[in-house]
Amino acid sequence: MRKQTVRRKTNVIRKPKKKAAVFSGKLLRYAIITFFVVLLAGIGFHYRNGLAYYFGFKSDKIIKAEREAQRISDVRNYQVLEKHEGKSIGIDVSEYQGKIRWSYVDTLEKKYPLHYVFIRATVGKDRKDRQFDRNWLGAKENKMIRGAYHYYRPNENSLEQAALFIKTVTLHKGDLPPVLDIEKLPKNQSIVNLKLGLKRWLHAVESHYGVKPIIYTGERYYDDFLKEEFSDYLFWIANYNFYREEIDEDWLFWQFTEKASVPGIKGKVDVNIYNGDLQQLQFITVE
Repeated sequence: MRKQTVRRKTNVIRKPKKKAAVFSGKLLRYAIITFFVVLLAGIGFHYRNGLAYYFGFKSDKIIKAEREAQRISDVRNYQVLEKHEGKSIGIDVSEYQGKIRWSYVDTLEKKYPLHYVFIRATVGKDRKDRQFDRNWLGAKENKMIRGAYHYYRPNENSLEQAALFIKTVTLHKGDLPPVLDIEKLPKNQSIVNLKLGLKRWLHAVESHYGVKPIIYTGERYYDDFLKEEFSDYLFWIANYNFYREEIDEDWLFWQFTEKASVPGIKGKVDVNIYNGDLQQLQFITVE
């Protein structure tokens, strides 16, 4: 008899599978696709208004409403200017108007000459307006009466804010008095402390320049918080109410619109009326 051949089972040693690399081909493809999806979404969001208009998502009704609102604003602006014939007209600007072509800034509605401009100089205790130096020089070269204003932050040290303004702005003969712009209420201090801070800023600035500052604010803010306690200061008041068409006799300046078009300036700009003529405006400038 033949011997039976006994076959032994061979033990197969399986090598452990390698862990997938973090940036395997498949994962890398997903990452690239995700990147381009996010990029396209960002571009779409940035140009959303233009795309909506182009593809017709923005209805004619919305477009007509916007045009009508602008038309009404233009009509009011013209009517206000007509009622203040002979008053001195000016504007106020900041970095938000971009780079202004000052040699073109001359009239409003091709009829009313612009005599003066208020220019934002500083914000809070640590920020200078990015266009201040350019605007300050440009306004002078354009032979406009110029003034500088400080945007006051209620929750920051008032004397540090005054020091920044003083460091930034040098007033010359013929410039308007410095302006304190207060629009917001404090978040972490009382109204009493707010008023104390405002007074400290005003006193520090008046002591340095030798001229009493002007206070800019909204009409409601003026009535509620400043009218009585700061009655020895002159006020520049903002009120865009469609039904107000004349300057109050107690206001030195009235900012009556924020939606005017002025040659040399892209976009809209604020317009102000001085409660007097050009000769009277020159009378309040720095000597």
